Amino acid sequence: MPRTVDHAQRRTQIIEALLRVAGRDGLHAVTMRSVAAEAGVSLRLVQYYFHSKGRLVNTALTHLEERSNRRWAERMAREPGGSARAAVEGFLAEALPTDEHSRAFHLVFASFAVLAMTDPGLAEQPFVAGTDRIERRLTDLLARARDDGELAPDRDPAAEAARLLALNHGLGTDLLTGRRTPDSAWAVLAYHLDQVFTGADRAQGRSPDGL
Repeated sequence: MPRTVDHAQRRTQIIEALLRVAGRDGLHAVTMRSVAAEAGVSLRLVQYYFHSKGRLVNTALTHLEERSNRRWAERMAREPGGSARAAVEGFLAEALPTDEHSRAFHLVFASFAVLAMTDPGLAEQPFVAGTDRIERRLTDLLARARDDGELAPDRDPAAEAARLLALNHGLGTDLLTGRRTPDSAWAVLAYHLDQVFTGADRAQGRSPDGL
């Protein structure tokens, strides 16, 4: 009797292979053929599931985003009833490339953005949608903080969310290139958060657990 194919498992197997190739050799080295070889499957199978390199890489980014969101939720679950600042710190700590998972997310996303500038196949993929989703979540979180009196009254939640993402992204690149250490990157973030938040929730000078 023929074995039933688990398509979700096959897709995940191929995506994880892409992440290994990208993490080891850089996203520029990713081809449908190199991913197939890494996954131990045929090139035709990779093409069947993803049709193009652009679609494959964009799916990998969505996969990384979902995994990062789960890790963020798990981090917050360990601190029930936490403040908005704690939730923002949890996101920032998760987004900085300080371990294998967050490093892969930052590396693939940054490489995708650079390659998409000159590769029409990548440029046509909606990879910025993930960043838009994260920015909206941060905006909602900061709006709640403003309503609760945690956010400085002169701060605009949408503008602060955009600024936090830009700052976090730049610091993440500094970490990957060795320009900064995790502690020095977090010190910059904590300094900025002290300007944004008010009252007793201001920085304690230490990064959250896991950073």
